Amino acid sequence: MGARRLTPCRPAHTGSSAPSIRTIRTGRCGQTPGVATEHQETERSYDGALRTPLAADGLPGAASVRREPVVRLDAVYFDTPDLRLLRRGVTLRRRTGGHDAGWHLKTPAPDGSRTETRLPADAGERDGPPEELLARAAIHARGGRLDAVAHLRTRREPTLLLDEDGRTLAEIVRDTVSAEQLGGTGSTGDPATRPVDWTETEVELGEAGPELLDAVEERLLADGLRPSDSPTKLGRALKARLDAIPGGAGSAPPPGPDTCDSVGDYLTAYLRSHIAALESLDAAVRLDEPDSVHRMRVHIRRLRSVLAAHRRFLRRDAVEDVDKELRRLGRILGRARDAEVMGEQLATAASDLPGDLRPRATRRLLETVFRDRYASAWRAAVEAMERPRYFALVDALEDLAADPPLRGRARRGRKQARKVMEKQRKRVVKRLRPALAQPAGHDRDVALHRARKAAKRARYAAESSEPLLKKRARRQAKHAKRIHKALGDHQDAAVGETTLHEVAAQAPPDIAFALGVLRSRQRAGEESQLSEAAKAGRKLGL
Repeated sequence: MGARRLTPCRPAHTGSSAPSIRTIRTGRCGQTPGVATEHQETERSYDGALRTPLAADGLPGAASVRREPVVRLDAVYFDTPDLRLLRRGVTLRRRTGGHDAGWHLKTPAPDGSRTETRLPADAGERDGPPEELLARAAIHARGGRLDAVAHLRTRREPTLLLDEDGRTLAEIVRDTVSAEQLGGTGSTGDPATRPVDWTETEVELGEAGPELLDAVEERLLADGLRPSDSPTKLGRALKARLDAIPGGAGSAPPPGPDTCDSVGDYLTAYLRSHIAALESLDAAVRLDEPDSVHRMRVHIRRLRSVLAAHRRFLRRDAVEDVDKELRRLGRILGRARDAEVMGEQLATAASDLPGDLRPRATRRLLETVFRDRYASAWRAAVEAMERPRYFALVDALEDLAADPPLRGRARRGRKQARKVMEKQRKRVVKRLRPALAQPAGHDRDVALHRARKAAKRARYAAESSEPLLKKRARRQAKHAKRIHKALGDHQDAAVGETTLHEVAAQAPPDIAFALGVLRSRQRAGEESQLSEAAKAGRKLGL
């Protein structure tokens, strides 16, 4: 029997290396608009300094070396008293000196790089970091107050590796650092311990590939340097304090399984992927970035669908509470998302009204109503995300990702995965057939909505199974998606009818009439929507 090729359960790293900078604009719902820049950095740190200057000869793509003037940096770092940011590989500082003086929030990425979000030095409050960076750090701080925890002074000697066109391939710096711990009171005085001094070398990648980092590292190691035990200066400065905290060193997010040979493999990879994605959207929702509420809600739906579809492979006691809390959070976010979507759809439809029905005034009214509804629902969502209950859910999700509560049968392979998909396929058919057969009315709307939710679960279950079942999974996901998209349009129309009736009751008479016309048009596409759902359903065995 020949060896079977095993399919990786995690995506391959693309190896992209050039740093990227993008501008982020935030602020809706009455917030103060903010403009931050994001910088993707890939760097390595080493203990000690080179005894001899680095030469460009033999380094991939390098043509010359240029020494830069010495820079003096002064930075105050902020964290919770129990160093929740640092334990998760996150640093928040205000730095003076250098070309990028200001506020910096650094967060780790799965590929080993870090994302640095920057704001000007005057963006913060007198006694702490700017609100935007506090929002971005909130999920890592778990609601804890951020105060000054360390003060670092650095004498930096930079060297640039350049290519033939003068572009910077990498920056190599010799840093002489003096660090003192602070008492966590927000004051830069009252050090908790005496200063710590050290010398280190950092290599940050510019417009080059990772092979240059490897080549430079080989030179550094040959010269006696060693990779730093701590990936950040703050981690080195607070090492003793960090070691005194139970579990203080933290841990990197677990990678996906190397192979996808069982239900447990692909289920683990899927859960980790979507839990990480959900957490990454926390700041975007708090800052009201476009489409962030929708994207977080989608990841919640995917997680709940896959947990439900694969419940026979999971210990129920370990996932039941997580599912309940995900459902609750999804409902809270759903109020904001529904207001956003409904407002866009109805405002667009109002523009198509005849001129004698005052389309512009009708549109303005709808935009105002749903903007206010969205703002209220968004604020309620952010308030919920400030509470201990939300952070307890985040902790539970991280535990689930680190050690999924798999039962023994999860070690089985394709046969079990096919059973999961088949069960979800039958569930769609069982709900869709009688729903389509019902006469028009409220009962059919409810039945079609239930069929839509079943199709969504069948789609996500199939997508999660794709590493194992390939084409079969893709086919089921495709047909299930067609069903829930068509029935989603139908559901939007049903909700639109009810919503327009509510809005019309509070509108001036002439606008109320226009809203009534809009309401009568909501079902215009019903026949084609149900026809599309039935057609896709037949592909699933309807």
